[in-house]
Amino acid sequence: MEAATARAASGRADRWMRPLAVATLVANISIVVTGGVVRLTSSGLGCPTWPRCTKESFVPHGELGIHGVIEFGNRMVTFLLAAIAIATFLAAWNYGRRSVVRLALVLGLGVPAQALVGGLTVLTDLNPWIVAFHLLISLAMIGVSVVLLQRLREGDGAARLVVPSPAAWLVRATFVAGWLVLYVGTVVTGSGPHAGDVASARNGLDPETVSQLHTDVVFLLVGLTIGVLLALRAAEAPAPALRAASALLAVELAQGTVGFVQYFTDLPEALVGLHLLGAALVSAAMTWLLVSIRERPIPTDA
Repeated sequence: MEAATARAASGRADRWMRPLAVATLVANISIVVTGGVVRLTSSGLGCPTWPRCTKESFVPHGELGIHGVIEFGNRMVTFLLAAIAIATFLAAWNYGRRSVVRLALVLGLGVPAQALVGGLTVLTDLNPWIVAFHLLISLAMIGVSVVLLQRLREGDGAARLVVPSPAAWLVRATFVAGWLVLYVGTVVTGSGPHAGDVASARNGLDPETVSQLHTDVVFLLVGLTIGVLLALRAAEAPAPALRAASALLAVELAQGTVGFVQYFTDLPEALVGLHLLGAALVSAAMTWLLVSIRERPIPTDA
């Protein structure tokens, strides 16, 4: 009886685990977008304190206007993310694989960590370096979500490369370059006009100089990705690795196009928001490439 109950619970976890992992990825991408809306509408201090919206209330009042509504709405998205994270962890626990449980736990703990950092951004009047850290955590959580999805396709055996070692090292270098691009991108944003509130301080760096640095590392990333794609084709790498490399290159080219257009059109809000979405997709795509070059065998019953 107990064994049958355990099998039934495991079966339900199997059915729910992948949809919840997908929902986790989508939710983490979405909160990057909603955070961008807060920043681009100058609503970062729409709720002037934290964890309350005002000193007297957890919800905004009429005097805060639309900015208070936008910031409060973004805070509410955190609760949706928390609900998905809890459901994912419970499904992972019933799923019965330690590797999956650990990843689900990291994603779950990331939600309150992000909330605390978000609160710190408000309490420091949107310090640009803390705002940048806030975004980078979200981008990292997107990467962890991709790893979780990949682990559901794999077994728990020792990882083994499915591409030659030189190609694998080129992929790893591309991943590092991708994170360098994302970091410098947050620095560029902190030097520009969209700081989240008209009165908020910028990071004091010259926007033109850091934008040029950002462009340089983007060219490095695109060059490395092209090199990866050529190396994988030459090595006749498995189709998933080729698809991941192609997807990353496509995202980079689209993201680069948006970046150039927004720079030469004085940073319109819509394009900056699209560029933020692109950063989230870059994080997802480069992580997908990293995990696609190895496999973990699924044990077979004797």
